[in-house]
Amino acid sequence: MQTRQGFALWVLWAALTLAPAARAQTPPQTPRLGKVSFPVSCAPGVQEAFDRGVAWLHSFEFEEAEKVFRGISRQDPPCAMAEWGIAMSLWHPLWEHPDAATLRQGWEAVSQAEALGGKTPRERDYIAAAAAFYRDSAKLSHQERAEAYSRAMQQVYERDPQDLEAAAFYGLSLLAAEPSPDPGLASRRKAAAVLEPVFAQNPEHPGAAHYLIHAYDVPELAAQGLKAAREYARIAPASPHALHMPAHIFVRLGLWQEAIASNLASETAALKVLEMGGAGHAMHALDFLHYAYLQSGQEDQAHAVMEKVAHADWMNSQDRAANLADLEKRYALETHDWKQAEALETPAGAGLRLQGALHWARTLADARLGKTAAARKELQGLEAVRLKLAAAHDRYGPDPFGVELQEAAGWVAQAEGKEQEAARAMRAAAKEEETRGGPNVLGIPAGELLGDLLLEQGQPGEALAAYESALKQSPNRFDSLYGAARAAELAGQKQEARRYYQQLVNTCAGASEGRPELRQARAYLKSIGMD
Repeated sequence: MQTRQGFALWVLWAALTLAPAARAQTPPQTPRLGKVSFPVSCAPGVQEAFDRGVAWLHSFEFEEAEKVFRGISRQDPPCAMAEWGIAMSLWHPLWEHPDAATLRQGWEAVSQAEALGGKTPRERDYIAAAAAFYRDSAKLSHQERAEAYSRAMQQVYERDPQDLEAAAFYGLSLLAAEPSPDPGLASRRKAAAVLEPVFAQNPEHPGAAHYLIHAYDVPELAAQGLKAAREYARIAPASPHALHMPAHIFVRLGLWQEAIASNLASETAALKVLEMGGAGHAMHALDFLHYAYLQSGQEDQAHAVMEKVAHADWMNSQDRAANLADLEKRYALETHDWKQAEALETPAGAGLRLQGALHWARTLADARLGKTAAARKELQGLEAVRLKLAAAHDRYGPDPFGVELQEAAGWVAQAEGKEQEAARAMRAAAKEEETRGGPNVLGIPAGELLGDLLLEQGQPGEALAAYESALKQSPNRFDSLYGAARAAELAGQKQEARRYYQQLVNTCAGASEGRPELRQARAYLKSIGMD
């Protein structure tokens, strides 16, 4: 494992340090984006650019893709597929739901593509699939249109299984149309089954590697995504998103140093290309970097990330305040600084998701501090935000903050001395989270919070089981490892206590002595002659 990790770290280092040199020697119009072949009937002189535009699409560099396709449209006005490319650049299938203005733009591009007419049946099929998403946007929900697009792409794929681009876009469409919940992770498994042969046939295909990482980005499947994760940055080092995406799998598997290397590379690359959406990519990388530092006991580095965000002149003031508030929330909760968490302020203009997350954090903090009235008030705030999110069902899914509401209610009940009610709520939250496919990639597992609660209730044996369940879903999390070790120690399970304390120390190798939990782990191991 160490050899493979070392190789992966070298790949990421190379992407960061060698790619700039390569770009200095290579014309700017040929960035390293992987190998894509998407033949079109447009003017021969635009074929190379078209392939490059599709490659940008596959790495979710939508701004750059749109520039390429608009350039093709100017160079070759009759090229219907350039309009298809513009429409595809406007829809970010796994990131957001397009607003009304964007949907109008997309429909205009699709309509223009239809008017120009694809010159081959294949081109007409791709255009028709895009039209299936943008058509009737006022009548159909986002989910219905995503499903319509996926059905259309399935037809394109089935007509020509040798068309690797059809397979790649069909695989992505399955993820974009994933229902919530999706029992058995059926959509992800189906997408992976479509994408794996593409990756095998073309190991340099950026879409295959990228979309496989997304397909496997759940605890149950994460290990299957390790190969794609360790290849994607090498395939498309010109894309900041490609440098970041491997971290999704690294975080799922608790490979903190690989996650850190991935996001350092992505942040540096993103800040060099702010004009192509680099600010968003940089912040996303910093978010993952902050989380990985905290899980590996590197609080000073995590704090440095917060300082960097606080002074980031490449973000507007509202985005900067919102992102900083989110990082401060995580730092306070992960380090159990309940007073800091209690004092978290909601920045002006905060979106509903951030508002809800801060209510949730303050509820947990007030409950842990025994401030039951304040905790109840924050819980009511969370419920109010949840109702607003539920009213926008199409955008936020059928049950926004459903798990968090149960967690918060459980801890409020605990603060009020209702231990059985608290345990029921927390067990329900853990079960619901598992049903949904596991915790958010950067989230605190419900099983970990259940373990904390059971430990507080004086049930170390049951707490140990909860922590172990959390570690199966989120390996090597700092608090779950410490909680499992402490619970085992209190339950008299010395072998398990030693194992989890040692795992925590190993996970935080090279970290400072800042965290009291880490000092306790080292003290315990020293006391039994294992320092």
